[in-house]
Amino acid sequence: MTTYLDVPVDLLIPALGAKLAEEGAVSAPEWAEFVKTGVTRERPPTQTDWWQVRAAAILRKIARQGPVGVTALSQSFGGYKDNGSMPNTPAAGSRHVIRTAIQQLEAAGLVELVDLKPIENVDGETQMLHRGRVVTAAGQRMLDAVAHDVRPTAEASYPGLDKY
Repeated sequence: MTTYLDVPVDLLIPALGAKLAEEGAVSAPEWAEFVKTGVTRERPPTQTDWWQVRAAAILRKIARQGPVGVTALSQSFGGYKDNGSMPNTPAAGSRHVIRTAIQQLEAAGLVELVDLKPIENVDGETQMLHRGRVVTAAGQRMLDAVAHDVRPTAEASYPGLDKY
């Protein structure tokens, strides 16, 4: 069976974004056409389906990296901030975009939150400390199904891929 690790990312993510949009798992909020994706960008994205593509990339990263949080994802979607005459410095991507996309993926049942341990706060109340988010069985099934559908295109584009 073909998994999401067996096909190239440049073919998997657009197909996964189209599948997420087709099933109604994610939809761009009304503010999505005005927002930048990080401090390293000067303008909002020009693609019409950028929200679905970003959600697909987030789903793949969560599946690949295991329990992962919003901060780690924002660092991986970040870039280098232009500081003018000063050296460029690393900057994180937009946490609000990532958090909203993750919430939509959780509502669709593709991603779930993993608890680590209970802790007590200052007021004496018990709260759960979370390890991060992982992909559910339904999310893994969707990733593998899209990878299986993309596999013939990938083999045609990359001739040596049929060995794997």
